[in-house]
Amino acid sequence: MRKITILFLVFSVSACIPPGRDYGWPQNEAADGSAPTLETDMSVFGQNPDEAPPPTWAAQPVTPNAVRIEGSSYIVKSGDTLRGIANRTGASSEIIAATNGLTAPYVIQPGQRLTITGGRYHWVNSGETGIAIARAYGVPWRELVALNGLEEPFILRVSQKLLLPAATPVDPQQLSIEQRAAAFDLDIDDIVTGSQPAMADNAAKPEPSDWRKAITPAKTPAVIAAPTGFVGRFNWPVDGKLLSRFGSKGGGKVNDGLNIAVAKGTPIRAAADGVVAYSGDEIGVFGGLILLNHGEGWVTAYGHADKLNVTRGQKIKAGDIIGLAGDSGYVQEPQLHFEIRKDRKPVNPVSHLPKRT
Repeated sequence: MRKITILFLVFSVSACIPPGRDYGWPQNEAADGSAPTLETDMSVFGQNPDEAPPPTWAAQPVTPNAVRIEGSSYIVKSGDTLRGIANRTGASSEIIAATNGLTAPYVIQPGQRLTITGGRYHWVNSGETGIAIARAYGVPWRELVALNGLEEPFILRVSQKLLLPAATPVDPQQLSIEQRAAAFDLDIDDIVTGSQPAMADNAAKPEPSDWRKAITPAKTPAVIAAPTGFVGRFNWPVDGKLLSRFGSKGGGKVNDGLNIAVAKGTPIRAAADGVVAYSGDEIGVFGGLILLNHGEGWVTAYGHADKLNVTRGQKIKAGDIIGLAGDSGYVQEPQLHFEIRKDRKPVNPVSHLPKRT
């Protein structure tokens, strides 16, 4: 399974780089044209490399067995519920609500006519993540988020039905690995919104104090609770010269963060308290990448790491060493790519960091 995942990632590197983005300084491919690699020291996790948990989108396989339903209308009967109508028609209750202008608590009346949106729907199974579903169908996860109106905290419900984009391949299983890679890409926002496994309606919500330990990573991904009460105060993760600042670079290129020059092996420190949302190197342009969720819509990203010292679900305090800086990914000198995001949108880190002396 790990060999298949690695093969997929090799072919998907070119698809991982969103057009018009200047994420590194400079942004170049490896000299020999190969995909960037990350030599992660797995000893910090207390395990062998072969025992490392797979990415959340690979831990629970998804079978692309979407069912097509025809668009129609439905007359509400006495005793009907929105969820029951969705189950009867095969559509998504969320899509029915959005199409018909229904808002919480989603009151419907007998005799009311509801428009049922036709299309292909995927039935979410236990443990499936949004990214895994998108990958199975060869479509960008962000398109599923937009089409289905998914919102924070982006935790899917078991038996929830997701409407697929009209351009989704009819039989994704017939696509080659290369074709799926060309159709599926991955960025920071996808990982933030699509890594949580689906939960049953009656599943207990995780308490903020229930954190997984880095030394005992689980094979099956767990739902991670975001911290609460964060007010957006950050510290510099490293000290070094700014190679590239936030914002437009001309020619349609944009840097969503800062690129800071540091010596290889420089400790990367958490900019604020949080929980690890991601630790890995599946986004080729960034190489070793760590995402910390600070709650209240705040996320920080740390790219081009040489080594990763944390795993998904681990609780982190401000100033903790989460990795070592390096030149992994598409850069030619050691540096840290650092981003701050609020409600999924990149913001200028300088506006939220102490002034440098």
